[in-house]
Amino acid sequence: MMEPYKYEVFAAAIEEQIRNGILQENDRLPSVREIKRKYKLSTSSVQRGFEYLMIKGLIRSNPRSGYFVRRIQDENIPEVKTKFPAVVRDEVFMKNIMLTSKRTSESSSFNTAVPGDLLIPQKLILRTMQEVIREKGASLLRYYPSNGLEALRKHIAKKMGTYDCTLNPDEIIITDGALQALTIALKSAVKAGDVVAVDSPCVFSVLEVIAHLELKVIEIPVHYKGGFDTEFFRKACKENNIRTLVVTPNFHNPTGVLMNDETKKEILTIAEAHQLYIIENDMYSDLYFGDQRPRSIKSFDTKGQVMIYSSFSKTLSPGIRLGWLYAGDLYARAERVRFALGRSVSPVYQELVLKLLQGNSYERHLQSFRKKLNQQAAEVLEAVRNSFPENSYFHRPQGGYSIWGQLPESTDIKRFYDYCERHRILFTPGDTFSFMDRYHYHFRIIFAERITSESIVLLESAGTKAKELQI
Repeated sequence: MMEPYKYEVFAAAIEEQIRNGILQENDRLPSVREIKRKYKLSTSSVQRGFEYLMIKGLIRSNPRSGYFVRRIQDENIPEVKTKFPAVVRDEVFMKNIMLTSKRTSESSSFNTAVPGDLLIPQKLILRTMQEVIREKGASLLRYYPSNGLEALRKHIAKKMGTYDCTLNPDEIIITDGALQALTIALKSAVKAGDVVAVDSPCVFSVLEVIAHLELKVIEIPVHYKGGFDTEFFRKACKENNIRTLVVTPNFHNPTGVLMNDETKKEILTIAEAHQLYIIENDMYSDLYFGDQRPRSIKSFDTKGQVMIYSSFSKTLSPGIRLGWLYAGDLYARAERVRFALGRSVSPVYQELVLKLLQGNSYERHLQSFRKKLNQQAAEVLEAVRNSFPENSYFHRPQGGYSIWGQLPESTDIKRFYDYCERHRILFTPGDTFSFMDRYHYHFRIIFAERITSESIVLLESAGTKAKELQI
């Protein structure tokens, strides 16, 4: 006999209350958060339960309001056959997508972690792409090697080698962006039901990949000092069969925190002791504001515990879907997973990035880009620290895109976000970055769009409103 799905327990209880008239038409159902807490389920399991009830026609979803009981039609209504079945959208997923990618104008969008249109090196990219097309011609229309262009892999390995991170180019896989690299790494290292540790807060896209792969999660707190709660991690490893850790040590998204080298080494020591893999996100390391690029955890790895991945979408353009994964000992598994996800990555993008890496134009762009990001981070930080309530906190980043803010718990946070939405000031709420209710008064500010005088005025108006909303 098959085991019931986890969501069936609470879904059956709600269905029985509706059928028996305990829950009436237009009654509001418990929230996803309440169901999670009561039945000890994941967000995805709760969402599947609500989808099941929606498919049965028992409930409806109102965006931003929750789920409500529908009017049950008489059973003798004739069956109506439709050509196309109804498509049930995942409201939580769609909401988080909007919170992390919706844009209005450059001056009011502080929520999308990609370079804004005016910071993208458009002329450099388009000119180089035209050169690639002229030089390569029809060969760009054919399959490229499934693990990626050999010359590109060698250049990536050479570049990482200058940062004391030795990679074998034959163990690098070119991917369709960073999320595919993460997916490949996870599918190579763990299986459904395994326990994965993540740094917390953690970006929505990483949490979504983990949920999609049906993995169990333990969230490890990120600290402003040091960058990671190693004692919490050590204790979690002793009490749970953690199989891998997904972590962003350099200019962490969303906090902007830079992990110090001592903490990186300690994480590696803990991972070695418990024989678990580390999957290191290295996407933001090139966007440092100091004198030199910080070291990766992989650069300290002597036993093959660390897989590392990155992409060029954060430094060049979000439309260039090209990333890479160093799979190390798990290369054979990773190669098969990569092939199953698609025959090869776009030849045009591979040749484009290779040509940029072969010259010095990419490094010149990075120097200019870092200088601009540093300047904009300072402008945004000054604006929010001067305008928001006195006991708010905004962490000063040392690189990357993100400023992590925390409002006093005396703030009417719902009215704050309502105000921001009405005035099209787009932050990403802290609840987006965790499966738990840990960051209710936090939010992320992205400074990768061009910061203008209008941007500053909008930030200051949000801060003034936050002061007014102290309960």
